[in-house]
Amino acid sequence: MLEIKDLNVKVIDRDIEVINGLNLTINDGEIHAIMGPNGTGKSTLVKTIMGHYKFAITGGIIKFNGQEINKLTVDERAKLGIFLAMQDPTEIEGVNNSEFLKTAKEEISGEHINYFDFINEINKSVNDLKFSKDMIHRPLNKSFSGGEKKKNEILQMKILKPQLIILDEIDSGLDIDSLKIVCSNINDYIKENPQTSLLIITHYPRIFDYLKPDYVHVMNHGIIEKSGDIKLAYQIENAGYNENN
Repeated sequence: MLEIKDLNVKVIDRDIEVINGLNLTINDGEIHAIMGPNGTGKSTLVKTIMGHYKFAITGGIIKFNGQEINKLTVDERAKLGIFLAMQDPTEIEGVNNSEFLKTAKEEISGEHINYFDFINEINKSVNDLKFSKDMIHRPLNKSFSGGEKKKNEILQMKILKPQLIILDEIDSGLDIDSLKIVCSNINDYIKENPQTSLLIITHYPRIFDYLKPDYVHVMNHGIIEKSGDIKLAYQIENAGYNENN
C-alpha cells in the first residue's frame, strides 16, 4: 500500500534536512509502529506522507497503491485514502464540526450525502467513542480538551473511511479509559475493513496492549535504524534507545 524509497526531506523555512534516505514498505492489512527519540523526524515523516506545506521532498519517492504521490496536494492524497490523525489537531473558529465532516466526506466520495443518513452515522460513531453529542455542533476542536481532540480525530477516521491510517502520537493526552475507547474503535474499523493499513507513531509501548503491530521500527537521525516485532518495543522500554541502535 505504501512504499517509501530513499526519502530525503527538508524543513523549508529553515533549510534543514530532517530525513536522510529513509525506506519503508507497508503492505495491505499491516500495522507498523515507529518509535524513536525526540527530534528524529517521526512527525516530519508522517506530515510529508500527508503533503504538509512546511516540508519539501529533496530526494526519493513515496508511492501509495503504486501511484507516486510526491507532488500531490493534501486533499488529493486524502481522496486516495490516506488519513493522518494529528498530534496536535488544529482549532478552527467558525467551522462547525459536523459541517466540516459532511463537506470532507462529500469531497472525498465525490457524491452528495443524504443528510439523514449522515446524522445517523455521526450519532452512532459518537456513541461508539463515548463522545458528547454537543461536540459535533461546536467549532472544530475549539475549546476541546486534549482527549476530546484525539477522539475527534478518530471520529473523522470513522466517517471518512481511509485505507491508510496514520496516528501521530494518538496516545498522548489520553487517559487509560479514553485510550481503550480510541483503540477499540480503531480495531473495530480494521475488522470491518481488513485491507486497511495502520502506521503508529508513539513513544510508549502501552498503546500496543490494544493495537498490535506487525512491525516495530526505530527511527533515529532521519532514517529507520532497526526493525523488529513487538518485542523490540519492550526492549526499548526497558533499556532505552542506546541499547537498541
